Amino acid sequence: MNGKTILVSLGILAVAGSSATGQDTPDYAYTTKGTRIYEAPGSGFMAKVLVEAANLGSEDVKIAELTFPVGYAGSGHLHGAIEIFYVLEGRFGHSVNGVDAILEPGEIGIVKPGDTVTHSVHSDSPATVLTIWVPGGEGAPAFTGIPSRPIEDR
Repeated sequence: MNGKTILVSLGILAVAGSSATGQDTPDYAYTTKGTRIYEAPGSGFMAKVLVEAANLGSEDVKIAELTFPVGYAGSGHLHGAIEIFYVLEGRFGHSVNGVDAILEPGEIGIVKPGDTVTHSVHSDSPATVLTIWVPGGEGAPAFTGIPSRPIEDR
């Protein structure tokens, strides 16, 4: 068999395989604007949930864009999953197990299960961070009790 024949054969198998499973519609959204926006009244905190079980089809990962207000100083807390922060705007304090850092736009902070982490804002403007939780169920308690509204998709 030459390369072209192999590629055509694989393509036919892929099409036959997808038809055989009966999956004409996906169990996740191919494109989305996110699922929900959480806003704590009067606090300046906002979370735009971009990826979660509602549009991913599983709890494998949760991704949110979080905005923390000027002067925010959180308390130390533990995580049972990986948490990754990518700073989009502002200066974001990231203290892990007593090791302090201030993250600038374009920098990443990482927290692993069992770590104690504290976050804060160190700028004259809010800090906005893209936050990823793996697995995704870990991020859900962070928004408990905060009013939310759905994001309208297209």
